[in-house]
Amino acid sequence: MIRRLLARLRGIRARLVLIITLVAVLATVGATGVNYVTARRTVLAATQDQVMTRLRDAVDAAAPAITMPPDQDSLTELVRTLPGVAAARYGKLSAGPADFVPAELAERVRAEQRLVFQRVDSSGVPALVVGMPVLTTDTNFTRVPSGLEVYGWYSLGAEQHQISEFALNGWRTAAVAVPLAVVLAWLAAGAVLRPVRRLRDGARQLAHGRLSTRLPERGGDELAELARTFNESAASLEKSVGELRRMEADARRFVADVSHELRTPLAAMTAVTEVLDEEAARLQGDAATATRLVSEETRKLTRLVDDLIEISRFDNGRARMDRREADLGELIAATLRARQWTERVEADLPPGIIAAVDARRFDVIVANLVGNALRHGEPPVRVRLSASGADAVVEVTDHGPGLPDDVLPHVFARFYKADTARSRSEGSGLGLSIAEKNAGLHGGTIEAGNNPGGGARFVLRLPGRW
Repeated sequence: MIRRLLARLRGIRARLVLIITLVAVLATVGATGVNYVTARRTVLAATQDQVMTRLRDAVDAAAPAITMPPDQDSLTELVRTLPGVAAARYGKLSAGPADFVPAELAERVRAEQRLVFQRVDSSGVPALVVGMPVLTTDTNFTRVPSGLEVYGWYSLGAEQHQISEFALNGWRTAAVAVPLAVVLAWLAAGAVLRPVRRLRDGARQLAHGRLSTRLPERGGDELAELARTFNESAASLEKSVGELRRMEADARRFVADVSHELRTPLAAMTAVTEVLDEEAARLQGDAATATRLVSEETRKLTRLVDDLIEISRFDNGRARMDRREADLGELIAATLRARQWTERVEADLPPGIIAAVDARRFDVIVANLVGNALRHGEPPVRVRLSASGADAVVEVTDHGPGLPDDVLPHVFARFYKADTARSRSEGSGLGLSIAEKNAGLHGGTIEAGNNPGGGARFVLRLPGRW
């Protein structure tokens, strides 16, 4: 369950949902942030303009009535009566709580002789401090600084609350938009991946041999084009495989037919060679040599035809099994005795290892493995029977040159011979393939390898009972 969940999280759908969700989050955060900054700038700018305009108008209206130079009482009365003025300064005289005025703002008012403002934080509440000089008219009717400075303090709490509400509404919108984007992304990813899943399922069907599999072709997009390409490939593959299967069936039928047709003349030839074998002792010279050659080649041809018939039974699914429980040690000993190998093979066959086997097919397996070791290996050749867990194990080893690494993958292939010089050897090239097929019929396996000290090693494993 956990593995399936992790696989889904690593899938394309999860990645698409994640990407779309991230895009939605970034877009929402970005839009909210931009709107917040724009709204903050707009609200504050409007408030600042309004405050500065109101202060300027009030000071300009009161300026002609101000007695210059003002005394302390005049400054106090100015602060008390002038709307929006919180403090006033003239030289060393001041009225109102001037400590709220930042030093840098006062310096700018004196240096620039114009209206300036500065936003400050007063006990956690944002505020706007505005300062401006009071100008008078000289004898030349020119407006000149009078030395009088007025300052106003205005709370921006309402504006800040308005901006905070705007930001909060933006985040509320994001809280709704992001889950909605996730749902829409999930549905969109499902719609996009549905053709991909059909393609995956179709490929699996092809892999399991169902070559008639086709995908529905809907629309004219890239996925529809992919489905059409898949169908064209599947149709071509079905045609090619069908042709190959037909050719393979024809070849198997030809081998089976030829093999069966050869049995009748071979039976007659075998009878003749038996007579010739009896007469060979009386013949001399080339006649004796020819008699022995004909007899030997007839036996080889008979074995080859028998092996071909056996292979054709496997190919056509007509191999029959007559399984009975038997002591494998006794069966192996019987195989060695029947072929007069008891003197040439070292056998370790403990009793009591029982398995349900077809005695004839088990004899073929052992005979092919031991015969292969005797023909291509070097003595001593050993056969060892043992039990390993629930399996019966038959191990056949020799002390020859062993199997080269490039030969190991092909030892059970039909007509494969590692040494081309052995093309006229006694074996047909089918023995190990027949042995492997018989092992498979018993539910077992044969493994080919080499001994650490040299020589080939074949291990037969069959389900046992003890």
